[in-house]
Amino acid sequence: MIANQVEMGMKNHEIIPVSLLSSIASLKHGGCNKILRELVKHKLVVYERTKTVQGYRLNYGGYDYLALKTLCSREVIISVGNQMGVGKESDIYIVASPNEEQYALKLHRLGRTSFRNLKNKRDYHKHRKNMSWLYLSRLSAMKEFAYMKALYDRGFPVPKPVDYNRHAVVMELINGYPLCQIHELQDPPALYNEFMELMNLTPGRERQYKQII
Repeated sequence: MIANQVEMGMKNHEIIPVSLLSSIASLKHGGCNKILRELVKHKLVVYERTKTVQGYRLNYGGYDYLALKTLCSREVIISVGNQMGVGKESDIYIVASPNEEQYALKLHRLGRTSFRNLKNKRDYHKHRKNMSWLYLSRLSAMKEFAYMKALYDRGFPVPKPVDYNRHAVVMELINGYPLCQIHELQDPPALYNEFMELMNLTPGRERQYKQII
């Protein structure tokens, strides 16, 4: 699908001209334009025009499609269900595997709430001058999967990582509630002691939203 070619072109271009896409996809100019118009209609790519260039770029809708298509082809997931939550930098959905096991799907969406000190807060850029939010979301997902796997393999209480692709991470679905939604506990001291042992592993910001009971 030509969305893959748009993704390829975005490695070196913010906006990809139709002539370049036609060349990458080995399509005639007219046929390429027709497909691109359909992708715009379905909100998978965006048409943009500046003083120096006009063309297309992938948006999160198209990135979602490519990631889900890959995860389906790997037989990791087969369907997407209800949305579980919306965060500052991600969307979370319930998904099902071919054997009908339920997982959580986290779609990283950096750039939803822009923060100026991204380069200082997270070492994603590796001194790159040109960075798209899609690329940064991809790196965010890759790092989350790697950290989660390292913790899980060492016996820490984190969801089991299943797979990832681009900005999408598939993990074990934990049945529980965020700590901020819990009003009564049977043994608060025991829970407090357990949390104290994990404090060095849990980011200080918004801990009550990151702990699942």
